[in-house]
Amino acid sequence: MIQPKETKEGATKTRRRRKKKITDVLAKSEPKPGTPEDLQKLMKDYYSTNRSVIELEELNLPDSCFLKANDLTHSLSSYLKEICPKWVKLRKNHNEKKSVLMLIICSSAVRALELIRSMTAFRGDSKVMKLFAKHIKVQEQVKLLEKRVVHLGVGTPGRIKELIKQGGLNLNPLKFLVFDWNWRDQKLRRMMDIPEIRKEVFELLEMGVLSLCKSESLKLGLF
Repeated sequence: MIQPKETKEGATKTRRRRKKKITDVLAKSEPKPGTPEDLQKLMKDYYSTNRSVIELEELNLPDSCFLKANDLTHSLSSYLKEICPKWVKLRKNHNEKKSVLMLIICSSAVRALELIRSMTAFRGDSKVMKLFAKHIKVQEQVKLLEKRVVHLGVGTPGRIKELIKQGGLNLNPLKFLVFDWNWRDQKLRRMMDIPEIRKEVFELLEMGVLSLCKSESLKLGLF
């Protein structure tokens, strides 16, 4: 009977030694809504290794380019209605192909589909396009954007970047860029906690987004 007792003690010691993971910490902490300062800080950290002080200052975005952030009480539709009360009028006046008025950026194709489903109350008759790589070739998306007027794009930064590179998506008519900032996946990671997503987001920002923000023609939102 002595043997099992020792095994039990050994198991208890192993359990005690187990390191705390980020998921354990997050599961117990209260979620805090993302703020524009969070994005600015992430940008600074990301670029600090290969940019001069002057270049880092140039990356600073004015407060005026940020829309009110989600305080975690909103559904996607209610948040979009709040930041864009004149959506119907904007949508009616938009007739440029190869462009969208609003981009919503998230971490995966599955999450993009969830977001599209949850914005029904806001989108009305708007034409929405899935901008992710899963099961959809980039050439197909380029053709669709050339063929018809699209108001809303929902997708991942990697595919959106690729569409811009291939000339399928022109950012100039873009008025709103919304990050799916606060949502957490099964591992409790937000989109900007995932290194490859973070890298693609910053690369996308440098493909014309930052200059549009500075010219005040584009506003950023954190959902």
